Amino acid sequence: MFTTLKNAFKIKDIRNKLIFTFLMLVLVRLGCQLPVPGMNRHFFSDWFAAQVGDTFNFFNAFTGGSFENMSLFALNITPYITSSIIMQLLTIAIPKLEEMHKDGEEGRKKIASITRYVTVGLALIESTAMSIGFGRQGLLQDFNALNVITAIAALTAGSAFLMWIGERITENGVGNGISIVLTINIISRLPNDFASLYEQFVSSGPIAVRVLAAVVILAIILGMVVLVIILNDATRKIPVQYAKKMQGRKMVGGQSSYIPLKVNTAGVIPVIFAQSIFQTPLLIIQLTGYNGTGVGMHIIRALNSSYWCRPNEIWYSAGLVVYILLVIFFAYFYTSITFNPLEVANNMKKQGGFIPGIRPGKPTSDYLNKILNYLIFIGACGLTIVCVLPYFFNGVFGASVSFGGTSLIIIVSVLLETIKQVESQMLVRNYRGFLND
Repeated sequence: MFTTLKNAFKIKDIRNKLIFTFLMLVLVRLGCQLPVPGMNRHFFSDWFAAQVGDTFNFFNAFTGGSFENMSLFALNITPYITSSIIMQLLTIAIPKLEEMHKDGEEGRKKIASITRYVTVGLALIESTAMSIGFGRQGLLQDFNALNVITAIAALTAGSAFLMWIGERITENGVGNGISIVLTINIISRLPNDFASLYEQFVSSGPIAVRVLAAVVILAIILGMVVLVIILNDATRKIPVQYAKKMQGRKMVGGQSSYIPLKVNTAGVIPVIFAQSIFQTPLLIIQLTGYNGTGVGMHIIRALNSSYWCRPNEIWYSAGLVVYILLVIFFAYFYTSITFNPLEVANNMKKQGGFIPGIRPGKPTSDYLNKILNYLIFIGACGLTIVCVLPYFFNGVFGASVSFGGTSLIIIVSVLLETIKQVESQMLVRNYRGFLND
């Protein structure tokens, strides 16, 4: 990785893109420290610290701590992520959007434009709910119409500005801008998490125990990183052979290729969907101040991941079982709406392609579907291991940190993808230089 960056800085165009990306990320982190006018930041910090569980910790990690500080970028790019997921699902449900998606670059630009409007709408709704709901409780220094409107405008503009920065990074920098902004926010929380682990397990006790604790923590983190890399890069290559045919006076075709099917086809989306389902009722409960009694209290605790894997309250881990089932379900669901084996098989048939030993058409579709089901299950199991391990150590050892399996998957995936893009740009430049010579 460091060799790639070192070589990239020797090339002017790529160096300028890297510098532009870096400056944009500095601007993002500066915006995360700017307070919203008229807000009492201490009130929200105290309220946030009093909350039980990771309902807001997950959101705070995605915003790089700006949510806890109630800064200008408190909403960050979460409205954009939500709107993107909504648009992906609507593309399958609404024929008009599906036509746009298949309409090439022009159609994708229209969908991107709609996504921006949805993002602003979601940011406006969220900022209004926060400004009015928390403003009455003391978030605003003076709860009046001017301060409420100012807070709504500032939070909405901050989210829209971050979306604009992400798109500029994609166009003029390196990598996917939205993903990079999200990643730098998560990374910004890592020093605090490592300091918390150090204080809890390494800072005190006999030297041998402290060294052992440090080695175990590093081994677990390294093991999870390696597993995420394997999940991200693991691919099943399905061989494809193209039949020879006459075009004019020439015989064309006969080439062999392959269809790359990724093991983790759905990426981190199944985990985000599953966590959203669990966190939405908890978010509503905490905002309304309902503590729960009797059966209601047990249900709330089963939904709260901070109660999972506790040896003395193991029955609350029933929520973890449901969570794992949801991750597996959404892995199959999301892959089914993003990859269509029948469409792939029909396109291969039109182009004269076939999988050796498999007849074209429906048999090819059935074969791809069978292979895909195996891969999805393996990928979902890998995702589950990465996501459940932090809950296990939190419940058994009390190792509470803001980053978890989801954050780790995002960090590793985005860094690997960005490095690959830098390498591809360097390769293209070398080809151009060779052709120019």
